[in-house]
Amino acid sequence: MARRENLFAYDVMPENLLVYLSHNGPHFNKKCCEFAVSQMYTDDDKNFKPIEKGEIEEYLRAYGLKVKYAQLEDITYVANMCKADYFKGSVPTEQHLAMYVRETIDDPDGCEGLIFNRWIADMRYLGIAIPWDEFL
Repeated sequence: MARRENLFAYDVMPENLLVYLSHNGPHFNKKCCEFAVSQMYTDDDKNFKPIEKGEIEEYLRAYGLKVKYAQLEDITYVANMCKADYFKGSVPTEQHLAMYVRETIDDPDGCEGLIFNRWIADMRYLGIAIPWDEFL
C-alpha cells in the first residue's frame, strides 16, 4: 500500500515550480528551506533565531528518535515551524520539539510532501511570492 504518494493538485503549476519539483520532489532543499524559515517569527520576537539542521539532528539522537521519511531539509523546516509556533507553549522542551518533528514527518496517514504543500498554500494565502528560480 503506497500511502506516501505525491498529492499535488494545481490547476496551473508555475513552470519554475515544476523544475524545482523535478530536482527535489515535494521537499525543501537548503535554499528553499532558508527562504521559508526567513519568513518565520514569533509574536514577541521578530528576530527569530532558526534551529540549524545539525542541532535538530542532535536532539533526535539525544532522545533516541529516528525519522523514517526525512528528506532533504524537511526536518529543518518542521523544527523551525514548531519553534516559531509552539515552542515554550504546547511544545515545552527540546525533547518535545524533536518528538514533534518525528511525528510530523512520519505521520502514518500523511502523504509525501504534506509539509511542503502546506507551506506553499500558506505563502499563496499570505501573498508572499516564492522565488523558485533562486532555489535551483
